Amino acid sequence: MRPTSIFDRMLNPVIAKCPICAEGLTVTRLECGACGTRIEGSFGLGRFHRLSVEQLEFLETFIKARGNFKDVERELGMSYPTVRSRLDAVIRALGFPSQAEPDREAERRKEILRELAEGRIAAEDAASLLEKEPAT
Repeated sequence: MRPTSIFDRMLNPVIAKCPICAEGLTVTRLECGACGTRIEGSFGLGRFHRLSVEQLEFLETFIKARGNFKDVERELGMSYPTVRSRLDAVIRALGFPSQAEPDREAERRKEILRELAEGRIAAEDAASLLEKEPAT
């Protein structure tokens, strides 16, 4: 059974992009469910509304794991390079420059070799993946 996500608990999450033209939306009215008070104006949604549902779910898992990549790998069934790539994508989507290290190709090659050593991929598959990777 999949752990519950913040999205499982929300009835209708606010969308941040127009479904017609994909431009950003602005919240123009807030209402209190208890007393009925209404506030109208122009309200920003914040950085986290820039993220897709998948990115938010990844971020939720990353935070629950306290940033421990091994725990994120295990919970999501992803390799280290995939977790790192997803985190970089979230960072970029939030509007921050990615701090992706220049040795990314070397890390990917190490991960392929680690998967081969652990028997998670066949030698032919590893060779094929390594041929696709640029040499560092």
